[in-house]
Amino acid sequence: MRARRLGSATLLLTCLVAAWSAPAQAQDLPRVRLVATGGTISNKTGGRLTAEELVGLMPGIERYAKPEFEQFSNVASAQISLDQWLALARRLNQLFTEDAGLAGVVVTSGTDTLEELAYFLDLTVRSEKPVVVVGSMRNPSTLGYEGAANLLDAFRVAAAPDARGRGVLVVLNDSINAAREVTKTDTLRLDTFQTRGYGILGVADADRIVFYRKVERKHTAASEFDLANVTALPRVDVLMTYQGAPGDLIKAAVDAGAKGIVIATAGAGATSGTQQDGISYAAEKGVFVVSSARAGSGRIPARQRPADAAPNPRFEHLIQGEDLSPVKARILLMLALTKTQSGADIQRMFLEY
Repeated sequence: MRARRLGSATLLLTCLVAAWSAPAQAQDLPRVRLVATGGTISNKTGGRLTAEELVGLMPGIERYAKPEFEQFSNVASAQISLDQWLALARRLNQLFTEDAGLAGVVVTSGTDTLEELAYFLDLTVRSEKPVVVVGSMRNPSTLGYEGAANLLDAFRVAAAPDARGRGVLVVLNDSINAAREVTKTDTLRLDTFQTRGYGILGVADADRIVFYRKVERKHTAASEFDLANVTALPRVDVLMTYQGAPGDLIKAAVDAGAKGIVIATAGAGATSGTQQDGISYAAEKGVFVVSSARAGSGRIPARQRPADAAPNPRFEHLIQGEDLSPVKARILLMLALTKTQSGADIQRMFLEY
């Protein structure tokens, strides 16, 4: 009889301990907030999934994080304006500043311009806490929709302590890539987001989040780009080099109000046709021209100006884009022009970011 009483008492104590510890463990989970902007990941037939509905799609999220959510927008990525980019970056900075207990943020985006948004946030969200940008290639009404799995991986990465200080991350198809380096390489395939030349940062495997390396260029908390007094981003256009490319397109962009131009050049900075005439015209008008490789990888090294060289407007306004893709060179140039009109300073930024 006594043994039976002791067994019952032990069972009761075990249940009480479990009841007490379960909520405590739930409270100890890192809080991760979803800031949804739209994109294919939410674009089901007949309507769009809300941020709340997206959070409800993730099976087992309670094992990794305590999810929160808010709806920033719900449109295709190409419909988001530069003013909304500014507003989104300010919102993320506000979240990290006002909520010290927030572990990280997940941002949904359409995949068409996801790499651009991710790099803009990489330069403007000034926190070491993780920001993870995620999307999907298939919509929720399609067989094989991978959005829920990508979203769960994004939350797991944002909740991982090792994700701190690595800059803005892009998570799709179980892979973790750096915002600065990743690019969309295929229009339809699920493994479209890749880092050419350098490789992924890590993986989101079933057992744990694994990181292999860090990005050496400056980003996030180390960034000098402060949006506090920026009301609008300057116009920067992208033009491509091709056989016989006319320089009058460069002149037209300048005359239309462009403050900067990125040329997606052939090789390591080669132009064609009369583009050099257009570049000279831009320099004379005080417009900066960045050379970026159209090849998809590889550097265009910065040129060294001789110490005894006479001032040359063309040289001062021609910037080498290092290994940034044309669309990302545009983003860095836009932000650079909010701070300086010095060609030497802008070239420094392309070396550091």
